Amino acid sequence: MCYNCGPSRRSFATLLAAGAGMAALAACSPDTRVSSPTSAPSPSGLQTATPTVATTTAVPTAAASEPPSSAPPSKAPPSGVLSQQFSLSDPASQWVIVNKHRPLTPLQFVPPDLVQPRVQLAVSGEASLLNSTTAAAAEKLFAAAASEGATMTLASGYRSFQTQTATYNGYVSTRGQASADTASARPGFSEHQTGWAFDIGDGGGACSFEPCFADQPAAVWAKANAYKHGFVVRYPWMLNEITGYYYEPWHLRFVGVEAATDMAKRGIGTLEEYFGLEAAPGYP
Repeated sequence: MCYNCGPSRRSFATLLAAGAGMAALAACSPDTRVSSPTSAPSPSGLQTATPTVATTTAVPTAAASEPPSSAPPSKAPPSGVLSQQFSLSDPASQWVIVNKHRPLTPLQFVPPDLVQPRVQLAVSGEASLLNSTTAAAAEKLFAAAASEGATMTLASGYRSFQTQTATYNGYVSTRGQASADTASARPGFSEHQTGWAFDIGDGGGACSFEPCFADQPAAVWAKANAYKHGFVVRYPWMLNEITGYYYEPWHLRFVGVEAATDMAKRGIGTLEEYFGLEAAPGYP
């Protein structure tokens, strides 16, 4: 889901397609500096994986307060319920699932409570906005990261249907639809439009929307700690055949502390698996 996938991103995707993904990641130096984008949403890094598709529609089990265990990942969706349940279809719900099989309803949904969080911004305008629940959680997330020496920036927040339309059409016109679908969500199919998701940058400005961002302090801290504040890394490494998007260590999605912690404890990487939904690697 990227605005500005430059030659380095395309080269990386080519390497990965040839089976050299891990080598390409290792080649990304933390000392590489790129300017933080002012309005770009996230690109995607290629990986290959065999999807594990859940076959039930059960929702998650009871809340968990302990940190993630070292037990092997559970690939089956948890049974039972958390203390609160939310809709998987309502775009105003913190559990809404938006992927290539599940467009927003309505397609041009606009969050009614967009606000600008009190965090360090690398963007302005609509891209600096989140819905009010996500904004409040993001403020706590960023503060916790800073207290442990990891400075985050908000690199891309809300993205309207109109903005996504222009972005996606730009990819189609230059790369063709098949290629565009690997880099940018179609209008109405983007998590950014919900206000529940955003991209982070590192305070040092290194590797923004690049594979080597995974090694930056902000990304390392978020991967280990974001669940404590209700966030998951929405598009994990090697799970694009389930999520439909390549690895994005910068793309965080709010689902609430209970669900995020439960996912972390169980080693479940994707919302599709967690809620027992089918994989969505491509558009129907």
